[in-house]
Amino acid sequence: MNFNEDVKEIFHVVLNDKQNEQFHQYYDFLVEYNKKVNLTAITEQDEVFYKHFFDSLTAINYFNFSQITSLCDMGAGAGFPSIPLKIIYPHLDVTIIDSLNKRILFLEQLTKKLGLESIHLIHERIETYASSHQMNFDLVTARALGDLSLICEMGLPMVKINGNFLAYKGSKIDEELEKSMNGIKILGGETKSVESFELPHNFGFRTIINIKKTKNVKGFPRTFQLMKKKPL
Repeated sequence: MNFNEDVKEIFHVVLNDKQNEQFHQYYDFLVEYNKKVNLTAITEQDEVFYKHFFDSLTAINYFNFSQITSLCDMGAGAGFPSIPLKIIYPHLDVTIIDSLNKRILFLEQLTKKLGLESIHLIHERIETYASSHQMNFDLVTARALGDLSLICEMGLPMVKINGNFLAYKGSKIDEELEKSMNGIKILGGETKSVESFELPHNFGFRTIINIKKTKNVKGFPRTFQLMKKKPL
């Protein structure tokens, strides 16, 4: 397995020496930090590079990151997908929201170690932050965060009009997507594409849903309890 060659072949991105070093520093620091603070169950090197790093980059084939400047990553956990995307596209101004302070503390140290700038780490509940940051970002991402209806209600309000929301999902998405269609429409969104694919070397099946925001609708997101009780 050769991560750099797979990135070059599949994404048409050639990693320079700095980027290659950053990915390896990321892996080393994640695994070491994970020994004292549980951030991921995946620690074997090839699995981290493909199930976390490569998976985070898969949106490159379906979205033009060179055309945007601001990205908000909801519930990034150990930094996925935003940190791998930031390594490839250093021009991005990245905001990461996470409700668990242990993850924010990890990301603070990680971004310093990798020498990444223009990264804003927010320790807050996503729906609380979203309520006061409407139409702030060109792109909002959510990876393995929860039900599509829920994450769309939290994420789409933060997207600028004509901006996009990218949901990184697993393989069984048809029913979830069908149930979310009405909510996406209510929130002023329009599903632009649903792309399903396999990661290299049998590392799993994935789907990326790209939703474009066509208008802003006030009153969202609702409280978390209400979103869970009465999905759109």
